[in-house]
Amino acid sequence: MKHDSPIKPDLPIGEFVALMALLISLVALSIDAMLPALPAIGADLGASGENETQLVLTALFLGLATGQLVYGPVSDSVGRKPAIYAGLALFMAGCALSIFARDFETMLAGRFLQGAGAAGPRIVTLALVRDQYAGRAMARIMSFVMGVFILVPALAPALGQGVLLFGNWRLIFASFLGLAALGFVWFAVRQPETLERERQVPLSLRNILTGMKECCTNRVALGYTISAGLIFGGFVGYLVSAQQIFQEQYGVGAQFPTYFAVLALSIGSASFFNAKLVMRYGMRLLSGRALIALSVLSVLFLAYAWTVAGHPPLPVLMTYWMVAFFCFGILFGNFNALAMEPLGHIAGVAAAVIGSLTTFISLFLGTLIGQVYSGTVLPLTAGFALLGIASIAVMYLAEKEVRY
Repeated sequence: MKHDSPIKPDLPIGEFVALMALLISLVALSIDAMLPALPAIGADLGASGENETQLVLTALFLGLATGQLVYGPVSDSVGRKPAIYAGLALFMAGCALSIFARDFETMLAGRFLQGAGAAGPRIVTLALVRDQYAGRAMARIMSFVMGVFILVPALAPALGQGVLLFGNWRLIFASFLGLAALGFVWFAVRQPETLERERQVPLSLRNILTGMKECCTNRVALGYTISAGLIFGGFVGYLVSAQQIFQEQYGVGAQFPTYFAVLALSIGSASFFNAKLVMRYGMRLLSGRALIALSVLSVLFLAYAWTVAGHPPLPVLMTYWMVAFFCFGILFGNFNALAMEPLGHIAGVAAAVIGSLTTFISLFLGTLIGQVYSGTVLPLTAGFALLGIASIAVMYLAEKEVRY
């Protein structure tokens, strides 16, 4: 029997959104607060080159992609709360390992554990939201969550920069550990379990494989999962190369967190914009318009950037990125909701498969973009353009099955 009908939410919507945003934001915090510290981490721990310090980020993404496959099925078997508890505990262990790291390999191991742990709240909260909301209401809640949570990456580089003024990069990991502990207690005390006992399924390889097969054979779910991976791949490319672009190519120095925050707030404002309009216009219309706008703008800017040898004036680049990231903000929440929509009866496994596949795709593409960075914005801009066009094609194929 399928259970697609959501249960009545227990927490007030404001507190629920704030709690979900805190849990999900551990991923963004673990990425963005580290950006100003990458040169110091590389120097202290013996990284062999500037591009190698990007591995501090990609190791976390690898752990995130791997961990997501585990937590979804576990949450369908034992409940949402125990799965999130386990993820937070693993995340805190990874933070402790990074705090005491004495070589680059130990740092990467700690970062992998942080990613594997953060995958718990990252993926299970999506299933938890799906337990209580569906359709456009789910997209609305996810947009609010994304809008609140985007304040974290907006402020995180400034947090990292501030820590470096008064201490070293190890204190950044200590702050991660403290916030994870806060989220653990808040979640344990206030959030009820959303998976009723009669909906729990035995944890077995057969059930997992059956759920994975359904996710991968559902044309709409798979199409939007791939589209999300393509789009997020461009964004990961930005994340791993942002510090080099801003501080090395453009020499903004300590102002890097300010520029980063402006772009992060572009995504956050788009999430709030999407939450207001999605109930009226729907996820598909808004996503399609945003994706076309992103692709066309990126193709035009790539042509312009080529004429200036990949070094456009910083105000021009920031203007382009603000519009592009506004489009990203519309796409992130909607694509996840569209991929999850047909799979409410297996929300845990679906969230795991969708999240893991999205992250693996984006990790591969984003790492490729980051590793070819050579002092210009051409690789990143080309990535935005090509991945946007590819995502349009995949979205079109997925939509061929949708009946209006």
